[in-house]
Amino acid sequence: MNLKSVNFVQSIFRDYYKRGDFLNHPVSMIDRREFGFASFEGQMLRHKSFKNMGELATFLRDLVPRDAYLSCAYYEEPEAEMEKKGWLGADLVFDIDADHIPTPCDKLHEEWVCGDCGFVGKGVTPEKCPVCSSEKFDVSTWPCEVCLASARAETVKLLDMLMQDFGFSKDEVHVFFSGHRGYHVHVESEAVKTLDAVARKEIVDYVSSLGLDVPFNASHRKNRKGPLVSQGLRVSDLGWPKRLAREMHSFIIGAKEEDLRNVGLRSNVVEAILRNRDAILRSLLGNGTWGVVRGIGFQTWRKIAEQIVKLQSAKIDTVVTTDTHRLIRLADTLHSKTGFKKVEVPVSTVNDFDPFKGAIAFKGGIVAVEVYDTPEFRLGDEMFGPYRNQKVELPTAAAVLLVCRGRAEVVE
Repeated sequence: MNLKSVNFVQSIFRDYYKRGDFLNHPVSMIDRREFGFASFEGQMLRHKSFKNMGELATFLRDLVPRDAYLSCAYYEEPEAEMEKKGWLGADLVFDIDADHIPTPCDKLHEEWVCGDCGFVGKGVTPEKCPVCSSEKFDVSTWPCEVCLASARAETVKLLDMLMQDFGFSKDEVHVFFSGHRGYHVHVESEAVKTLDAVARKEIVDYVSSLGLDVPFNASHRKNRKGPLVSQGLRVSDLGWPKRLAREMHSFIIGAKEEDLRNVGLRSNVVEAILRNRDAILRSLLGNGTWGVVRGIGFQTWRKIAEQIVKLQSAKIDTVVTTDTHRLIRLADTLHSKTGFKKVEVPVSTVNDFDPFKGAIAFKGGIVAVEVYDTPEFRLGDEMFGPYRNQKVELPTAAAVLLVCRGRAEVVE
């Protein structure tokens, strides 16, 4: 980003913070949290605290940060050095990012370059370079509609588990579009406030199904000549057993031959399931007995269940949730990679939220930019691009997005 573009984005951000939109979302226990700010000069300012929203608002207007963060933790002395802060507790925070979710469009617009050997690849960034094993990458991503829809779907799964399995209420769970490529879920509850990293790891393991043992084993014989049966899953169960039984019931109801083959089942097993579909469903809804159909063994049900577990577990950034000192983006502030704002989404409307409308911070103005390369994209109800090495005049929100993504520069 050249100096002209930096000055442009900074001036747009300054106008936004002067408006004071971020005051619409008060910070709970604000005087007990640590705040951090990244400047347009590339510096990071941490260990700040504020007594109230008014102080925070004044600071944001004066500093005009590139990015603003607050701690999920509460401290006795938020401005002290980390070991002297006096940890009091922390919210339970989840980060759902499209970067961690394989999508059909990954290879179209996701590109990574090894920082050591320069090897280039497309799709989800690997943990290590396949050539030199380096863990340093320069990543180029794009917040496309497919990616964000995938992140939203993972968020919906997480919310269902938090409220149905853990019992959190809608008043305790807050959902935010991050302003970039995903969602943040904050749980503010006394039940989780003092949990340590180990306990939070247990929650992470649950929602991501890590270590889940699918309970399909022969438990007893119905009779000496009958099939082995198992009562490991019932729709009346709780937690993952209930979730598995419910989703397997749903899967079997609508399963076509192709769906069953995609799980890896042999032709004779596929035919047996389709032929005995009604009996299997009656058994599941009744006493939860599996193995009632001859020729369909426990390994078959295990294969189906394991596929469902993959689909039903929530793909989250596990490190964020277990970090009890984590800084996370401040609500209603701007994301420097898009110019979108981090905005709260009511739990009941997450499925309907459109980030390309609801997170736009700038409504007016036209800006001339030189675009290097960008795919077709939508903001609001208007489509833009694709552009390649051309000068175009765009609405402010579109220009800010391209400049922040490093896809364009401001021209005279």
